[in-house]
Amino acid sequence: MSDEYQIEIPQSFMALYTDPGRSKPNAPREVVAARYELCDDLANLLTQKSVEMQFGQDLTESGVLLRCYQGLLGDDAVVNPLEAEWVVRRLAELLNWEQPAHIP
Repeated sequence: MSDEYQIEIPQSFMALYTDPGRSKPNAPREVVAARYELCDDLANLLTQKSVEMQFGQDLTESGVLLRCYQGLLGDDAVVNPLEAEWVVRRLAELLNWEQPAHIP
């Protein structure tokens, strides 16, 4: 069995690649798995930076999450807007912060 099939992709991420009314993703599993790994890695990498932003710039948790979201969609973005939102929600989960009610 290859490593790619050992990765458990959460339903919240699979939903990004599943069209409404469908049960199968609209992209091959290898693509979805690679995108998930990238997004999960980004969320994990942003944890320390987020804590530093919160205290160093005197921001609220929601303010930090908003800035992270905006940064993920910058000129050199490697994720699309739906993936950026997922990264921010995963980041909030990793930090035990309240989930943002609304992400632009």
